[in-house]
Amino acid sequence: MTKKYTTIAAAVIVGSLLTACATNQGRIVVETKSVLPGTQVAKKGQNLPLTGTAIEIGQRLPETELVDMKTMNAIDLNDYRGSVLFLSIVPSIDTSVCEAQTHFLGEEGDALPATIKRITISRDTPFAQARFAKEAKLEDIHYLSDYKEGAFGRSTGLLIDGPRLLARSVVLVDKQGIVRYIQVVPDITHLPDMNQAFAKAMELDNRP
Repeated sequence: MTKKYTTIAAAVIVGSLLTACATNQGRIVVETKSVLPGTQVAKKGQNLPLTGTAIEIGQRLPETELVDMKTMNAIDLNDYRGSVLFLSIVPSIDTSVCEAQTHFLGEEGDALPATIKRITISRDTPFAQARFAKEAKLEDIHYLSDYKEGAFGRSTGLLIDGPRLLARSVVLVDKQGIVRYIQVVPDITHLPDMNQAFAKAMELDNRP
């Protein structure tokens, strides 16, 4: 499994996906390191503090309402208990790196079983998310919006102080609603290690 996703990751980085998403920015760096929620990230050397209550591995996902892109209904991620949640968290889908991350989740993530829910979370409005999903032909993944008050960002320690966007990260939640994996990308212009997260999601899905 790891070998398979290593091949996928390499192909995506050097292939047409990232070329299309970052034509003017060159190759996008895939980051293997992580910082802790509630600390700080950076953008091209500028430190950006993270605000809110930091989540930790081994804790339950906090109860927080997000807005479903399709229905505009309030959604609590704990409503999905019983499924493994792959949360791909991006500052804004209208940036090249966020677009690349979401394409990876939507296209390469098709190799994951349907029992793993693939969810993109951002502070974009549901309307902006819907436009992106249609234009990018990525309508087979879930989109949830934290646009109202940034409650999800504050409840996880992933809200960037200042611009009030979400820190680029991946969070995996097991079938019991427990956080089992967190990668908060130190520099938000880099991509998270989706390959490693895919492998971990498969491991969680194979557990009872």
